[in-house]
Amino acid sequence: MTHHPRWLVFPRIALGTLLCVKGIAFLSNATLLENLLSGSYWAGNTHALQIIIGGAHMLGGFLIAIGLMTRFMCLIQVPILLGAVVFINAQIGGFAPQSELGLAILALLLTILFLVEGSGPVSLDAYFSRNKQRGSQGRNLP
Repeated sequence: MTHHPRWLVFPRIALGTLLCVKGIAFLSNATLLENLLSGSYWAGNTHALQIIIGGAHMLGGFLIAIGLMTRFMCLIQVPILLGAVVFINAQIGGFAPQSELGLAILALLLTILFLVEGSGPVSLDAYFSRNKQRGSQGRNLP
């Protein structure tokens, strides 16, 4: 069958939910990203980054949670989360009260795990791969 343990579904869904919620937070609160990026090279492009990061987190988080295109979405999330760990949280300080360094590191590690492992047997990727034969029946319709 597969080497992927079924219990890894729960961390995958939690990671997807976390990314989706953070994406909504970035899109709904423009000053959050402006405060994080103040004093950095990217400070002038906060509106574009807000849309890119928020959209990537929302779409990627949703698709990771349901297990569709998991590896590709994790590949997109890794540079964003690396930037969050290295640049953003390092400026704030890991032990500051508002720091989300631990959460960013956990999300990065889980993202790398699912980049390597994939979505597993309980996912839409697995469902579609098991049902490939049925998918070609309706293609000849006018």
